[in-house]
Amino acid sequence: MTTALRETSVRDVSVFGDAIAYFNEAADLLELDAGMRRILTHPSRQIIFSIPFQRDSGEFEVYTGYRVQYNFARGPAKGGIRFHPRVTLDEVTALAFWMTWKCAVVDLPFGGGKGGVTCDPRTLSANELERITRRYAAELVEVVGPDKDVPAPDVNTTPQVMAWFMDTYSMHVRQNIPGVVTGKPLEIGGSRGRVEATGRGVTICALDEMAEMELRPDNAAIVIQGFGNVGMHAAKLFEERGCKIVGISDVTGAYYNAEGIYVNGAMEHAAKFGTLEGFKGGEKITNGELLASDCDVLVPAALEKVFTAETAAKVKAKLIVEGANGPTTPEADRIFRERGIVVIPDIMANAGGVTVSYFEWAQDRMGFFWKEAEVNERLEDFLLSNLHQIRSIANSRKATLRAAAYTLAIDRVVKASKLRGIYA
Repeated sequence: MTTALRETSVRDVSVFGDAIAYFNEAADLLELDAGMRRILTHPSRQIIFSIPFQRDSGEFEVYTGYRVQYNFARGPAKGGIRFHPRVTLDEVTALAFWMTWKCAVVDLPFGGGKGGVTCDPRTLSANELERITRRYAAELVEVVGPDKDVPAPDVNTTPQVMAWFMDTYSMHVRQNIPGVVTGKPLEIGGSRGRVEATGRGVTICALDEMAEMELRPDNAAIVIQGFGNVGMHAAKLFEERGCKIVGISDVTGAYYNAEGIYVNGAMEHAAKFGTLEGFKGGEKITNGELLASDCDVLVPAALEKVFTAETAAKVKAKLIVEGANGPTTPEADRIFRERGIVVIPDIMANAGGVTVSYFEWAQDRMGFFWKEAEVNERLEDFLLSNLHQIRSIANSRKATLRAAAYTLAIDRVVKASKLRGIYA
């Protein structure tokens, strides 16, 4: 295992490099000194290693594994592991940078982390995937753990992958340590409510802001771009609260119905066919048309950078709730502000998942597990208490909710850093 020595420029990352622009805006509001800015824009640790493994055919392959632990000021690093052929150190560093603020904005006792392996799980058998996961975990045994770094699922990783990771780590340290990862199956220390947590968090934040805007749920038309885990659960929960879902989409296209889409029907169709292709509950339109369609609330819950200067000018929604990571470019964000469109930023709106991951970590350490209703109640309390602080900062500073969210997150990390001091 080697530690990467080169400095990584997160500006080079096409998706999450925008976080630097948002960081700088908040740092200016806080009048953050140059020294602290330098500290907070450099990762604590970057790790690169080779993962040799043997295919079922007997052939040998070598993949590259990464783990970036960006900041430890508030606690152990926290962030997912992604398996994708295009994983790079720059990407993982940028995601770990972003996770630092995501954990801080909801006041979790974690820093930011992220990891990945340059493989394509679609080309791997279950046995090959297990061998890669176990080798990846073994390479990180010395630097992960409940008090060091707590990985979780991300792109192309699953509860089963987390189970293999946990088992490998536990075998190396010769004791059962379920708290080394989150997102595990319930049977080995996972938390109830984790699967729906991100979508539930989106709904909780949206409904609270709608109340602030005096937009009643039974009068609200909702469009959700993306009908995966986040979008699907958000749609279901919005519908349960009386909202009308008028638009949904996936990779096959978008579907719009001004009279309302029956969410259970869409879920059943997606479960049966794997996509929304052929769904009859709405008129098929393009994803671009969906973003510009008539609605009160728009939830981007799929792709990054869907809102550019061009698309932002066409949005008709009064409120945007970012279920996806990085859906809005800084240029689009300025347009939304000029047009008076409220945006609940990704680091707040989709923090439900990492919050329930924190609950899982806490339950594992106690050896005592909560009922789902208790998980959901605690989630709502965490999210709303911090959203209200963000709103207060935005009002007092005449700033956007995004700038206020980054301000709150950065301020918390700065205070922790200064209290701990710089060890030299």
